[in-house]
Amino acid sequence: MCIGILGQKIGMTQIFDENGLAVPVTIIKAGPCSITQVKTMESDGYNAIQIGYLEKPAKIAKKSEIGHFDKSGSKPFRFTKEYKVENPDEKSLGEKVTVTNFAIGQYLDVSARTIGKGFAGLQKRHNFSRGPMTHGSKNHRLPGSIGAGTTPGRVLPGKKMAGHLGNKITTIKNIEVIGIHEEENLLILKGSIQGKPGNLISLKPSVKV
Repeated sequence: MCIGILGQKIGMTQIFDENGLAVPVTIIKAGPCSITQVKTMESDGYNAIQIGYLEKPAKIAKKSEIGHFDKSGSKPFRFTKEYKVENPDEKSLGEKVTVTNFAIGQYLDVSARTIGKGFAGLQKRHNFSRGPMTHGSKNHRLPGSIGAGTTPGRVLPGKKMAGHLGNKITTIKNIEVIGIHEEENLLILKGSIQGKPGNLISLKPSVKV
């Protein structure tokens, strides 16, 4: 049973398939991760597996963290992640999760934080049209009217306006695995993945509808 894995984005490159066509790929250094907690319906109300990624020194870990990870016989981890499963009894505490749990041709859902672009205006953030640029117009990239006056007398929540763009957790579904390197713990995924190199990545098997 493949539950999921955490990793880091290395970067992008290209490979050539059997027809000689260039295929853009993203290299992910995935795992190794360790199972730090097994949650069941009886004890927690739902079935899930928690894994840890990237060990951190015990001197910078909290006592509560050390006590939690001691139950699985592992050192403290910098990152933890839960993946819901149907049969948590198939996994045990301390078990390793590596790239060998995946297969070439498998499809994954990739979750990560997008690149932050700071404070952005309406044209960049929401693809608004700009105002006229000539004939004395002083409304080039302004938002214009943002609502009626007396009724409702306020700006409705959710109004598209300028603000922070990017730096959000997003998920791209059905990314194909086209290569696995067990020695370096690398997964080669077809296409591009959100975020910068070094970004924390969560991978889990796709659910085909």
